[in-house]
Amino acid sequence: MSKPVLRELTRDEARRIVVRAQLLDADRPGDVIEVAEQLGYVKIDPTAVIAPCQHTVLWSRIGYGYEPGQLTDATERDRLLFEFDGAFRPVSLLPLMLPTMRLWPRREANRQWLDANDRFRKDVVARIRSDGPLLATDIPDTAQVSRPPDGWSGANQVPIMLDFLSRQGVIAVDGREGRLRRWNLAERVYPDDLPELDLADAERLLDERKLQAAGLARQRSPWTPVGSAGVPVTVEGLTTTWRVDPEELAALDDGDPDDAGRVAFLNPYDGLLFDRPRLHDLFQFDYVLEQFKPAAQRVYGFFSHPILFGDRFVGMLEARVDDAARVLRIQGIHEFFPFDPDEEELVQAEIAELARWLGVDVVDERR
Repeated sequence: MSKPVLRELTRDEARRIVVRAQLLDADRPGDVIEVAEQLGYVKIDPTAVIAPCQHTVLWSRIGYGYEPGQLTDATERDRLLFEFDGAFRPVSLLPLMLPTMRLWPRREANRQWLDANDRFRKDVVARIRSDGPLLATDIPDTAQVSRPPDGWSGANQVPIMLDFLSRQGVIAVDGREGRLRRWNLAERVYPDDLPELDLADAERLLDERKLQAAGLARQRSPWTPVGSAGVPVTVEGLTTTWRVDPEELAALDDGDPDDAGRVAFLNPYDGLLFDRPRLHDLFQFDYVLEQFKPAAQRVYGFFSHPILFGDRFVGMLEARVDDAARVLRIQGIHEFFPFDPDEEELVQAEIAELARWLGVDVVDERR
């Protein structure tokens, strides 16, 4: 029996699928929930050279209509999103995640630490049950066995225990006080009417949601693992097999290939940038975050935002908000190739929109 011939996508088609799946095409989503449902997560990062990641991710999709309070309402009041592992996620994903969470941890070192700190674990849960929701600073460290500081966590064992218990689905983030998380029992935060799924079904459905967000992913990718979700395709000039979301494939066939899309400034931690090999293969974009480089080695700046124009990366926006002066300082627009007048006009218009959303004026320091 002959092997079926897979559909081959052009690289232009592949890029359009990815951009559309990431809600960065010309058809903007309407609200925070629509973005979270499609993307699967909105990463949290406090670096606010322009604005924190969670807010720039949502602004780059929704536009001027997005207000940061909408994210707080969706998470803390309406409970349509929940915070887990450094991201806001739609509650619709929770039933898909819980079967795996209940098996955590799988690493022997983590199991041994939890076993050795069983009394500490019970102390933390009991304190939250009686007094919660609580900040980590409200909970005493009664650990029997301590992990040494590792660069991510200090000597206090409470944040480690809270992280472990959240990964097991025992506790959950109830809300925030600034950058600090308030912790509560998961049963008080998560809905009590979630469907129960077995592990195999949950993993299959979670792979489908990951591919929905990615649009297109390598069949075997440690960056975007989607299992056997979707349908297999090839991409011109690339040798491996890819998986594509069938709905995005259908939208590609129904869409206008001449749609120029729009300009978008992406936070350095935006999900579209996460899969670096895919960025290189499809977009010919070798992205390097220069935040952790010595200043003398930076090409585009400390925290420059990649500029997406339609389905191509065309440059980097080096800018920062000066809170004291209430201005957005444009320190550089690094063009990968010279912008034509229309491109320059659209980039400048998006800078003006960004400043309007931030409520500040623009100061161009390039001149």
